[in-house]
Amino acid sequence: MNTTITKPKVVVTRRLPDTIETRMMELFEVQLNLSDTPMTQGQLIEAVQSCDVLVPTVTDNIDGAVLSQAGPNLKLIANYGAGVDHIDLNTARAKHIAVSYTPDVLTEDTADMTMSLILAVPRRLVEGEKALRAGEWKGWSPTWMLGNRIHGKRLGIVGMGRIGRAVAKRAKGFGLSVHYHNRNRVHEDVEKDLEATYWESLDQMLARMDIISVNCPHTPATYHLLSARRLHLLQKHAFIVNTARGEVIDENALIKLLKNGEIAGAGLDVFDNEPNINPKFLDLKNVTLIPHMGSATIEGRIAMGERVLINIKAFIDGYGSPDRVIGDI
Repeated sequence: MNTTITKPKVVVTRRLPDTIETRMMELFEVQLNLSDTPMTQGQLIEAVQSCDVLVPTVTDNIDGAVLSQAGPNLKLIANYGAGVDHIDLNTARAKHIAVSYTPDVLTEDTADMTMSLILAVPRRLVEGEKALRAGEWKGWSPTWMLGNRIHGKRLGIVGMGRIGRAVAKRAKGFGLSVHYHNRNRVHEDVEKDLEATYWESLDQMLARMDIISVNCPHTPATYHLLSARRLHLLQKHAFIVNTARGEVIDENALIKLLKNGEIAGAGLDVFDNEPNINPKFLDLKNVTLIPHMGSATIEGRIAMGERVLINIKAFIDGYGSPDRVIGDI
Protein backbone atom coordinates (compact mmCIF):
# COMPACT_ATOMS: atom_id res chain seq x y z
CA MET A 1 0.00 0.00 0.00
CA ASN A 2 1.42 3.39 -0.97
CA THR A 3 0.47 5.68 1.88
CA THR A 4 1.77 8.57 3.90
CA ILE A 5 -0.38 7.64 6.89
CA THR A 6 1.82 7.23 9.97
CA LYS A 7 -0.95 6.89 12.55
CA PRO A 8 -4.17 5.90 10.81
CA LYS A 9 -7.61 6.54 12.23
CA VAL A 10 -9.14 3.23 13.22
CA VAL A 11 -12.80 2.80 14.20
CA VAL A 12 -13.61 -0.28 16.29
CA THR A 13 -17.29 -1.18 16.28
CA ARG A 14 -17.45 -3.26 19.50
CA ARG A 15 -15.53 -3.65 22.76
CA LEU A 16 -12.42 -5.81 22.39
CA PRO A 17 -10.25 -7.33 25.15
CA ASP A 18 -8.52 -4.62 27.18
CA THR A 19 -5.03 -5.67 26.11
CA ILE A 20 -6.00 -5.35 22.45
CA GLU A 21 -7.64 -1.95 22.86
CA THR A 22 -4.62 -0.69 24.80
CA ARG A 23 -2.22 -1.80 22.10
CA MET A 24 -4.41 -0.24 19.40
CA MET A 25 -4.33 3.08 21.23
CA GLU A 26 -0.54 2.91 21.31
CA LEU A 27 -0.28 2.22 17.57
CA PHE A 28 -3.17 4.10 16.00
CA GLU A 29 -5.60 6.96 16.41
CA VAL A 30 -8.51 4.88 17.68
CA GLN A 31 -12.21 5.44 18.16
CA LEU A 32 -13.49 2.77 20.54
CA ASN A 33 -17.05 1.70 21.27
CA LEU A 34 -16.97 1.80 25.05
CA SER A 35 -20.70 1.08 25.41
CA ASP A 36 -20.35 -2.14 23.33
CA THR A 37 -23.74 -1.37 21.77
CA PRO A 38 -23.98 -2.55 18.14
CA MET A 39 -23.67 0.39 15.76
CA THR A 40 -26.67 1.50 13.73
CA GLN A 41 -26.42 1.76 9.96
CA GLY A 42 -26.09 5.52 10.31
CA GLN A 43 -23.20 5.15 12.74
CA LEU A 44 -21.47 2.67 10.44
CA ILE A 45 -21.83 5.07 7.51
CA GLU A 46 -20.37 7.87 9.62
CA ALA A 47 -17.48 5.57 10.55
CA VAL A 48 -16.59 4.55 6.98
CA GLN A 49 -16.75 8.18 5.89
CA SER A 50 -14.19 9.27 8.47
CA CYS A 51 -11.72 6.43 9.11
CA ASP A 52 -8.74 4.86 7.39
CA VAL A 53 -9.40 1.41 8.86
CA LEU A 54 -12.67 -0.11 10.08
CA VAL A 55 -12.59 -3.01 12.57
CA PRO A 56 -16.08 -4.60 12.50
CA THR A 57 -17.44 -7.82 13.97
CA VAL A 58 -20.10 -10.32 12.93
CA THR A 59 -22.79 -8.10 14.48
CA ASP A 60 -22.15 -5.33 11.91
CA ASN A 61 -23.88 -5.41 8.54
CA ILE A 62 -21.27 -3.82 6.28
CA ASP A 63 -23.45 -3.96 3.19
CA GLY A 64 -23.48 -2.05 -0.07
CA ALA A 65 -25.56 0.75 1.43
CA VAL A 66 -22.81 1.37 3.98
CA LEU A 67 -19.77 0.83 1.76
CA SER A 68 -21.14 2.89 -1.12
CA GLN A 69 -20.79 5.93 1.15
CA ALA A 70 -17.25 5.14 2.29
CA GLY A 71 -14.86 8.06 2.28
CA PRO A 72 -11.68 8.14 0.19
CA ASN A 73 -9.50 7.40 3.21
CA LEU A 74 -11.02 4.00 3.98
CA LYS A 75 -8.51 1.49 2.65
CA LEU A 76 -8.91 -1.52 4.93
CA ILE A 77 -11.68 -3.40 6.71
CA ALA A 78 -9.82 -5.49 9.30
CA ASN A 79 -12.58 -7.86 10.38
CA TYR A 80 -12.52 -9.19 13.94
CA GLY A 81 -13.69 -12.71 13.14
CA ALA A 82 -13.27 -15.61 10.76
CA GLY A 83 -16.49 -15.11 8.78
CA VAL A 84 -16.94 -12.30 6.28
CA ASP A 85 -20.51 -12.98 5.15
CA HIS A 86 -21.60 -9.73 6.83
CA ILE A 87 -19.36 -7.68 4.51
CA ASP A 88 -20.29 -6.86 0.90
CA LEU A 89 -17.06 -8.01 -0.70
CA ASN A 90 -18.12 -7.01 -4.22
CA THR A 91 -18.67 -3.39 -3.21
CA ALA A 92 -15.46 -3.39 -1.19
CA ARG A 93 -13.54 -4.66 -4.21
CA ALA A 94 -15.14 -2.06 -6.48
CA LYS A 95 -14.20 0.68 -4.00
CA HIS A 96 -10.61 -0.64 -3.77
CA ILE A 97 -11.03 -1.42 -0.07
CA ALA A 98 -8.97 -4.34 1.20
CA VAL A 99 -10.59 -6.82 3.59
CA SER A 100 -8.81 -9.04 6.11
CA TYR A 101 -10.07 -11.54 8.68
CA THR A 102 -8.81 -13.70 11.56
CA PRO A 103 -8.65 -17.35 10.49
CA ASP A 104 -7.20 -20.30 12.42
CA VAL A 105 -7.36 -18.75 15.89
CA LEU A 106 -10.99 -19.81 16.43
CA THR A 107 -10.64 -23.36 15.15
CA GLU A 108 -9.92 -25.22 18.37
CA ASP A 109 -12.41 -23.27 20.50
CA THR A 110 -15.24 -23.74 18.00
CA ALA A 111 -14.42 -27.42 17.61
CA ASP A 112 -14.50 -27.81 21.40
CA MET A 113 -17.95 -26.23 21.52
CA THR A 114 -19.14 -28.43 18.67
CA MET A 115 -17.96 -31.53 20.48
CA SER A 116 -19.59 -30.27 23.67
CA LEU A 117 -22.94 -30.13 21.92
CA ILE A 118 -22.39 -33.51 20.26
CA LEU A 119 -22.01 -34.90 23.78
CA ALA A 120 -24.62 -32.78 25.54
CA VAL A 121 -27.59 -33.15 23.20
CA PRO A 122 -27.84 -36.95 22.93
CA ARG A 123 -27.13 -37.32 26.68
CA ARG A 124 -29.75 -34.65 27.56
CA LEU A 125 -27.34 -32.78 29.83
CA VAL A 126 -29.09 -29.41 29.73
CA GLU A 127 -32.50 -31.00 30.11
CA GLY A 128 -31.27 -32.89 33.18
CA GLU A 129 -29.69 -29.79 34.69
CA LYS A 130 -32.94 -27.87 34.31
CA ALA A 131 -34.91 -30.73 35.89
CA LEU A 132 -32.58 -30.76 38.89
CA ARG A 133 -32.90 -26.99 39.40
CA ALA A 134 -36.68 -27.26 39.13
CA GLY A 135 -36.76 -29.86 41.91
CA GLU A 136 -37.96 -32.63 39.62
CA TRP A 137 -35.16 -35.07 40.50
CA LYS A 138 -36.32 -37.66 43.01
CA GLY A 139 -33.15 -39.71 42.99
CA TRP A 140 -31.48 -42.21 40.70
CA SER A 141 -33.77 -44.34 38.58
CA PRO A 142 -33.01 -47.03 35.99
CA THR A 143 -35.33 -45.44 33.44
CA TRP A 144 -35.33 -41.68 34.13
CA MET A 145 -33.70 -39.15 31.78
CA LEU A 146 -32.25 -41.75 29.44
CA GLY A 147 -30.13 -40.42 26.62
CA ASN A 148 -28.24 -41.95 23.72
CA ARG A 149 -24.71 -43.34 23.61
CA ILE A 150 -22.47 -41.63 21.03
CA HIS A 151 -19.69 -44.22 20.93
CA GLY A 152 -19.96 -46.20 17.71
CA LYS A 153 -22.42 -43.80 16.10
CA ARG A 154 -21.99 -42.18 12.69
CA LEU A 155 -21.13 -38.48 12.63
CA GLY A 156 -21.70 -36.61 9.38
CA ILE A 157 -19.72 -33.37 9.10
CA VAL A 158 -21.04 -30.76 6.65
CA GLY A 159 -17.96 -28.74 5.71
CA MET A 160 -14.50 -30.23 6.16
CA GLY A 161 -12.46 -27.07 6.53
CA ARG A 162 -10.24 -26.27 9.49
CA ILE A 163 -13.05 -26.51 12.05
CA GLY A 164 -14.61 -29.57 10.44
CA ARG A 165 -11.27 -31.40 10.56
CA ALA A 166 -10.75 -30.36 14.20
CA VAL A 167 -14.21 -31.72 15.03
CA ALA A 168 -13.41 -34.96 13.20
CA LYS A 169 -10.22 -35.37 15.24
CA ARG A 170 -12.15 -35.01 18.50
CA ALA A 171 -14.98 -37.24 17.34
CA LYS A 172 -12.55 -40.00 16.43
CA GLY A 173 -11.26 -39.91 20.00
CA PHE A 174 -14.80 -40.46 21.30
CA GLY A 175 -15.27 -43.52 19.13
CA LEU A 176 -17.53 -41.94 16.53
CA SER A 177 -17.40 -43.09 12.92
CA VAL A 178 -16.47 -39.97 10.94
CA HIS A 179 -18.15 -39.13 7.63
CA TYR A 180 -18.13 -35.85 5.73
CA HIS A 181 -19.46 -33.89 2.79
CA ASN A 182 -17.43 -31.01 1.41
CA ARG A 183 -17.36 -28.92 -1.74
CA ASN A 184 -14.04 -30.59 -2.52
CA ARG A 185 -12.74 -33.87 -1.23
CA VAL A 186 -9.86 -33.43 1.23
CA HIS A 187 -6.44 -34.99 0.62
CA GLU A 188 -6.31 -38.74 1.07
CA ASP A 189 -3.72 -38.35 3.83
CA VAL A 190 -6.19 -36.26 5.83
CA GLU A 191 -8.92 -38.84 5.27
CA LYS A 192 -6.60 -41.61 6.38
CA ASP A 193 -5.47 -39.75 9.50
CA LEU A 194 -9.07 -38.98 10.53
CA GLU A 195 -10.43 -42.32 9.31
CA ALA A 196 -13.07 -40.23 7.52
CA THR A 197 -15.41 -41.39 4.78
CA TYR A 198 -16.24 -38.93 1.99
CA TRP A 199 -19.78 -38.59 0.63
CA GLU A 200 -20.10 -36.80 -2.69
CA SER A 201 -23.86 -36.67 -2.20
CA LEU A 202 -24.98 -34.61 0.79
CA ASP A 203 -28.45 -36.13 0.55
CA GLN A 204 -27.13 -39.67 0.82
CA MET A 205 -24.96 -38.81 3.80
CA LEU A 206 -27.76 -37.06 5.68
CA ALA A 207 -30.02 -40.08 5.30
CA ARG A 208 -27.50 -42.42 6.94
CA MET A 209 -26.03 -40.48 9.86
CA ASP A 210 -26.84 -40.57 13.57
CA ILE A 211 -25.45 -37.07 14.23
CA ILE A 212 -24.95 -34.16 11.83
CA SER A 213 -22.48 -31.36 12.57
CA VAL A 214 -22.74 -28.19 10.48
CA ASN A 215 -19.31 -26.60 10.04
CA CYS A 216 -19.49 -24.82 6.68
CA PRO A 217 -19.41 -21.04 6.15
CA HIS A 218 -22.46 -19.01 5.20
CA THR A 219 -22.33 -18.05 1.53
CA PRO A 220 -25.05 -17.62 -1.10
CA ALA A 221 -24.43 -21.27 -2.01
CA THR A 222 -24.92 -22.53 1.55
CA TYR A 223 -27.98 -20.44 2.48
CA HIS A 224 -30.54 -23.01 3.73
CA LEU A 225 -28.22 -25.76 2.50
CA LEU A 226 -30.08 -27.91 5.00
CA SER A 227 -33.47 -27.14 3.51
CA ALA A 228 -36.82 -28.61 4.53
CA ARG A 229 -36.37 -31.32 1.93
CA ARG A 230 -32.90 -32.26 3.17
CA LEU A 231 -33.88 -32.13 6.85
CA HIS A 232 -36.62 -34.64 6.11
CA LEU A 233 -33.93 -37.05 4.96
CA LEU A 234 -32.62 -37.36 8.53
CA GLN A 235 -33.48 -40.48 10.45
CA LYS A 236 -35.91 -40.19 13.36
CA HIS A 237 -33.18 -40.95 15.90
CA ALA A 238 -30.74 -38.39 14.42
CA PHE A 239 -29.38 -35.28 16.12
CA ILE A 240 -28.14 -32.09 14.45
CA VAL A 241 -25.56 -29.62 15.81
CA ASN A 242 -24.81 -26.20 14.31
CA THR A 243 -21.88 -24.02 15.38
CA ALA A 244 -21.34 -22.44 11.94
CA ARG A 245 -24.02 -19.96 10.84
CA GLY A 246 -27.76 -20.02 11.47
CA GLU A 247 -28.55 -19.22 7.86
CA VAL A 248 -27.31 -22.65 6.74
CA ILE A 249 -30.39 -24.36 8.23
CA ASP A 250 -34.06 -23.72 7.44
CA GLU A 251 -35.06 -23.02 11.03
CA ASN A 252 -38.82 -23.22 10.49
CA ALA A 253 -38.45 -26.67 8.97
CA LEU A 254 -36.13 -27.74 11.80
CA ILE A 255 -38.60 -26.56 14.43
CA LYS A 256 -41.40 -28.60 12.85
CA LEU A 257 -39.26 -31.74 12.82
CA LEU A 258 -38.23 -31.26 16.45
CA LYS A 259 -41.77 -30.51 17.58
CA ASN A 260 -43.20 -33.56 15.83
CA GLY A 261 -40.45 -35.87 17.02
CA GLU A 262 -39.31 -36.54 13.46
CA ILE A 263 -35.70 -36.07 14.59
CA ALA A 264 -34.36 -36.70 18.08
CA GLY A 265 -32.85 -33.34 18.94
CA ALA A 266 -30.62 -30.40 18.08
CA GLY A 267 -27.86 -28.30 19.58
CA LEU A 268 -27.63 -24.74 18.24
CA ASP A 269 -24.99 -22.10 18.92
CA VAL A 270 -26.03 -19.88 15.99
CA PHE A 271 -29.33 -18.60 14.65
CA ASP A 272 -30.79 -17.18 11.48
CA ASN A 273 -31.63 -13.72 12.84
CA GLU A 274 -29.30 -13.18 15.78
CA PRO A 275 -29.80 -12.01 18.44
CA ASN A 276 -33.50 -12.50 17.78
CA ILE A 277 -34.24 -16.18 18.36
CA ASN A 278 -37.32 -17.82 16.89
CA PRO A 279 -39.50 -18.10 20.05
CA LYS A 280 -40.75 -21.52 18.96
CA PHE A 281 -37.32 -22.93 19.83
CA LEU A 282 -37.84 -21.93 23.47
CA ASP A 283 -40.81 -24.25 23.88
CA LEU A 284 -38.89 -27.35 22.76
CA LYS A 285 -37.22 -29.64 25.28
CA ASN A 286 -35.23 -31.55 22.68
CA VAL A 287 -33.09 -28.61 21.58
CA THR A 288 -30.11 -27.12 23.42
CA LEU A 289 -29.69 -23.40 22.74
CA ILE A 290 -26.54 -21.43 23.52
CA PRO A 291 -25.88 -17.76 22.61
CA HIS A 292 -23.16 -17.88 19.91
CA MET A 293 -20.43 -18.97 22.33
CA GLY A 294 -18.39 -21.11 19.93
CA SER A 295 -15.34 -18.83 19.98
CA ALA A 296 -15.95 -17.34 23.42
CA THR A 297 -12.68 -18.02 25.20
CA ILE A 298 -10.34 -15.40 26.64
CA GLU A 299 -7.43 -16.89 24.74
CA GLY A 300 -9.34 -16.98 21.45
CA ARG A 301 -10.62 -13.43 21.63
CA ILE A 302 -7.18 -12.06 22.45
CA ALA A 303 -5.68 -14.07 19.59
CA MET A 304 -8.31 -12.62 17.24
CA GLY A 305 -7.36 -9.12 18.33
CA GLU A 306 -3.66 -9.82 17.82
CA ARG A 307 -4.37 -10.95 14.26
CA VAL A 308 -6.32 -7.74 13.63
CA LEU A 309 -3.36 -5.71 14.89
CA ILE A 310 -0.98 -7.61 12.62
CA ASN A 311 -3.24 -7.13 9.61
CA ILE A 312 -3.58 -3.39 10.17
CA LYS A 313 0.10 -2.80 10.90
CA ALA A 314 1.30 -4.85 7.91
CA PHE A 315 -1.16 -3.08 5.63
CA ILE A 316 -0.19 0.40 6.77
CA ASP A 317 3.52 -0.47 6.51
CA GLY A 318 3.00 -1.48 2.90
CA TYR A 319 3.51 -5.23 3.24
CA GLY A 320 -0.10 -6.24 2.68
CA SER A 321 -2.36 -7.85 5.28
CA PRO A 322 -1.34 -11.50 5.71
CA ASP A 323 -4.96 -12.59 6.22
CA ARG A 324 -6.49 -10.69 3.34
CA VAL A 325 -9.73 -11.81 1.73
CA ILE A 326 -9.52 -9.05 -0.86
CA GLY A 327 -6.03 -8.09 -2.01
CA ASP A 328 -4.44 -4.87 -0.96
CA ILE A 329 -4.64 -2.07 -3.52
